[in-house]
Amino acid sequence: MLKPILLVEDNPNDLELTLIALAKSQLANEVVVVRDGAEALDYAHRRGEFAERAVGNPAVILLDLKLPKVDGLEVLKEIRDTDTLKSIPVVMLTSSKEEQDVVRSYELGVNAYVVKPVDFTEFLRAIADLGIFWAVLNEPPPGSRRYVKPK
Repeated sequence: MLKPILLVEDNPNDLELTLIALAKSQLANEVVVVRDGAEALDYAHRRGEFAERAVGNPAVILLDLKLPKVDGLEVLKEIRDTDTLKSIPVVMLTSSKEEQDVVRSYELGVNAYVVKPVDFTEFLRAIADLGIFWAVLNEPPPGSRRYVKPK
């Protein structure tokens, strides 16, 4: 079973565009959407409403930087500080071009930092390319391919 893509996005417009772009890329991976950092961590740790989800990590986390409850940098830090989660590829997908956000994201171990293109066509292409690269082309570390469907 293919690993899901975890999309962490609170902006309804960006969420819709991202889902359209991922659908156009024809990825077979399920896209799991959470709307804030606290939900993202609950999903990653399989707790709360996600306690019964399938065992295993997502293929990639597309993480917005500015999130309610727990911001993207805090989510990234917790993921990198947790042995069972730290190998998950994380792409910061944000509208922030601030140097401090870019630097801090890389200091915390982000795999890629992508500024959301303003142009609709470029946005669609960028998201589709990200999905294909991280869900299909990227070779994850040994032992991280396992994903068990819930019973």
